[in-house]
Amino acid sequence: MTVEDSIIEKLRALPDAKQRKVLKFVAALVVQLNLDQESHLDQDWAGALKRYRSSFTSLDLQEKALEWRGG
Repeated sequence: MTVEDSIIEKLRALPDAKQRKVLKFVAALVVQLNLDQESHLDQDWAGALKRYRSSFTSLDLQEKALEWRGG
């Protein structure tokens, strides 16, 4: 018996009100899974500015960021 079969068997033994609770729980799990999958930060840009490494220090970049923010 698969996990799916076991879940369905147990689900069928529940009254309708409890089955609706299970459905809401499963729906919440699916939403959470989708959010988890979307939340991974894509870092394909890493290393793209390597050629500027000797031109700017981290302090230079911090000052420029503050300037852009109006600070």
